Amino acid sequence: MSKMIFVNLPVRDLPRSMTFFKALGYEFTPQFTDDTAACMVIDAPNIFAMLLTHEKFKLFTPKAISNAKETTEVLICLSCASRSEVDELVRKAVAAGGTTFRDPQDHGFMYGHAFQDLDGHIWEVMWMDPSAVQS
Repeated sequence: MSKMIFVNLPVRDLPRSMTFFKALGYEFTPQFTDDTAACMVIDAPNIFAMLLTHEKFKLFTPKAISNAKETTEVLICLSCASRSEVDELVRKAVAAGGTTFRDPQDHGFMYGHAFQDLDGHIWEVMWMDPSAVQS
């Protein structure tokens, strides 16, 4: 069986967060989505993000929930197939109410940009020239 990853993120307004990510082109798995949680498909069948209301998120940890607009606990990095896909994803995020996190970074063989979602979580998106990756 292949490994899977589920990134769990607390969100203040689940329907609003779902609308934001739908505007970026992501879909949600109805089987694992309800009023307290939404399973966002990043790359089926292995990569998902669970958007959890604060009340639901608190069931999984005794620690306080970080305010991602003030502190950083995690950086989520997604690869893209091209530079233009990187720029398009950031453009969609900003159009849907997110903000850019920093200016694009161009290293020739690697290109990246980043946005913050509605709750302040940082999503880095990057493209790397496949010929630069050694096996």
